[in-house]
Amino acid sequence: MRLYRPIGYQELDLIANSKFLTFPPRLPSQPIFYPVLNLEYGIQIAKDWNTTDPNSGFAGFVTQFDIDDAYISQFEIQIVGSSQVHQELWIPAENLSEFNRHILGAIKIIAAYYGDNFVGKIDPTNNLPATTAI
Repeated sequence: MRLYRPIGYQELDLIANSKFLTFPPRLPSQPIFYPVLNLEYGIQIAKDWNTTDPNSGFAGFVTQFDIDDAYISQFEIQIVGSSQVHQELWIPAENLSEFNRHILGAIKIIAAYYGDNFVGKIDPTNNLPATTAI
């Protein structure tokens, strides 16, 4: 199954440090990891929410990755808005290491958005922050 995950600047850096192979552990205040089922929803979160959020560094990125179908089928699709667009999976934070082991290949960054308050340089060759550990 192909999934998407909107992320902020700090999470991008942590994913880059894993060589784009794993998502970082959740913070204590984050009991679930929620990848989304479609690109439109991922873009909506990254562009409309992350770019206005200081905790996201006023930047939003959309990751794309594939995960083993047999593993991911144990998680029920959650509808959190429009049934056509707002679909996500809720992975308990304590299951994230296992989730990461079922990712097939690399995590790709397929979109990047920057808010008015973003501070930093953007590499024109890949539209990512120049300091990202790629």
